[in-house]
Amino acid sequence: MTHNFIQTLEPYIQAIQGRKALDLTILDVRNLTSVADVFMICSGRSNRQVAAIAEHIHQTLKQSNIYPSSIEGKNKGHWVLLDYGHIIIHVFYEPVRQFYDLEGLWSDAKQIDVPSDLNPDS
Repeated sequence: MTHNFIQTLEPYIQAIQGRKALDLTILDVRNLTSVADVFMICSGRSNRQVAAIAEHIHQTLKQSNIYPSSIEGKNKGHWVLLDYGHIIIHVFYEPVRQFYDLEGLWSDAKQIDVPSDLNPDS
């Protein structure tokens, strides 16, 4: 994993962490699908928090002139998908995340560690 590749993820990681999203998992899917290079998966404790996290990500990235090609599921707050082309961000309500188990579905993907300078838990 190149340092430059990790650096391209930084604005997305920071946007996700801005509303205290839970359990950020980053999957490198470049060698597994042509849909995207990276899946970022995180959770909220309620449908309102999921919607707030998704809105915060959208607004924060918009300030950096990064716009999604689409946003799906924002009104329900169970699973919001923000499609930034090469990066797809999934924001789940925790029980829905467990049910769909994207990490299990994409278990062949390499997990990318959040750099320590961007990880509030380190």
